[in-house]
Amino acid sequence: MTPSFKQLKYLCAVAEHKHFTKAADACFVTQSTLSAAIAELESQLDAKVFERNKKTVLITPLGEKLLAQARVILGDVEDFVALAKAHSEPLSGELRLGVIPTIGPFLLPPLLRGLRKEFPHLKLFLKEELSAQLHAQLQQGQLDLVILALPFSLPEMETVSLFKDEFLLCLPPGHEFEKLKKVQQQQLRGERLLLLEEGHCLRDHALEACQLQSEVMEIVYQGNSLHTLVQMVANGLGMTLLPAMSLAGDVLGDTELSIKHFSNEHVDREIGMAWRKTDPRRDDYLMLADYIKSHFSVEGVEP
Repeated sequence: MTPSFKQLKYLCAVAEHKHFTKAADACFVTQSTLSAAIAELESQLDAKVFERNKKTVLITPLGEKLLAQARVILGDVEDFVALAKAHSEPLSGELRLGVIPTIGPFLLPPLLRGLRKEFPHLKLFLKEELSAQLHAQLQQGQLDLVILALPFSLPEMETVSLFKDEFLLCLPPGHEFEKLKKVQQQQLRGERLLLLEEGHCLRDHALEACQLQSEVMEIVYQGNSLHTLVQMVANGLGMTLLPAMSLAGDVLGDTELSIKHFSNEHVDREIGMAWRKTDPRRDDYLMLADYIKSHFSVEGVEP
């Protein structure tokens, strides 16, 4: 017997949430309904997809392979539906956009008002998640396209670059770097650097852009948002690296912290957009990318 669309959807939900009840809530079904569907799927396949105990749900090695294929199938079904939508007027109807937390709060507010005016029939649904979660949801058709920082491994996806976002150094009050016009990357060696928690790609992109190795820094992973990092810096706990778009988005608030540019060029991250290569609305996504390029700028951040 062939697995159903719902069974594949439930499989992906359990793999994402690592919890049957949370997966059931996300799928708007009861836990018993979801569990029965997964059990039936395993019986149909004559294979164990999940390992269960009272505390955790683990996916088996075979389950990982089945999950990857299930995401492709779900994405293909969404593309099947999108094929009909592609014949309507450009950038109209529902569009599910995913964005990472270090981009969304600073990119979207200045763009949404203009988008509503220029494309009044576009219904934009927004989802904020970390890059890995966005990729998984894009694969299985829960999202139509994502905006995130590159490079990031996105197999089977088409990507387009939107703009560069410079990294700036945010200093604690009274730091000796305040007297400098610009800072060189090597001057950060031995300094106490505050970065986001594991899972945020901003940390890796910032270190790579600044040509820094973690072993030559006292790196503290304590922040779960850029606003948290700013408050930690304001309290003298260390310095941090902030993307320029967050400065334009007033991430500093009323802290009056000192901001320094780096002396080297190309201390930045690349902001890009990605979608499934099989999605027929490619022209719409390229149109949206062009709109973002022409209506959003992170230039002109003063030191």
